[in-house]
Amino acid sequence: MGKKIKVLFICVHNSARSQIAEAFLREMAGDRFEAQSAGLEPGVLNPLAVETMAEVGIDISASHTKSVFDFFKSGVMFNYVITVCDGANAERCPIFPGITQRLHWSFADPSALEGAHEEKLEAVRRIRDEIQTAVKLFVEQTVA
Repeated sequence: MGKKIKVLFICVHNSARSQIAEAFLREMAGDRFEAQSAGLEPGVLNPLAVETMAEVGIDISASHTKSVFDFFKSGVMFNYVITVCDGANAERCPIFPGITQRLHWSFADPSALEGAHEEKLEAVRRIRDEIQTAVKLFVEQTVA
């Protein structure tokens, strides 16, 4: 098999959406893709993201948040850089050298959710499922 396609998922804090996308891509097609994730302002891993991913059999509890600017400064090349935050924050992402394609998938921010734990958990489940669908479609449409 040839070289893996390198993908970087970016969101604001690298605490939920990008972590979820990275985990799904590794799970679905880790043999064809090398997935990473990072944030504009790395925060703390969102416990609701950890909980909802565990519900589908994926453990992200040991993941650490990373800075997109560290990846940028290191000169790592990616075939795809996919922002999974809102449009305004996606515009803040650095332009990586040698990018084959830059994509934007807009998902609600789990850290902005309000309400009781169960209400927030249900909302994060919906976000998780939307991300899973997007990653599945990406894998199907991307020739490895």
